[in-house]
Amino acid sequence: MSYKVQFKTLGDPKFYDNAVRFATAEEAEAEGADRYARWTMAEAYRVVESDDPVNYKREDGRTVSL
Repeated sequence: MSYKVQFKTLGDPKFYDNAVRFATAEEAEAEGADRYARWTMAEAYRVVESDDPVNYKREDGRTVSL
């Protein structure tokens, strides 16, 4: 199990994600908050569980590929 961030953009009712997966919900939340603060078209974000393998981690405030 892993965790992923999903974003909702302005004017679109759906949430979308990419292929980035984290080991913990806390890492995914940090990634979501970081991106949400920089994106201008994001309306909301959420963290959800995924069956995909973990492929990223948060390290020193950055997202790092494993």
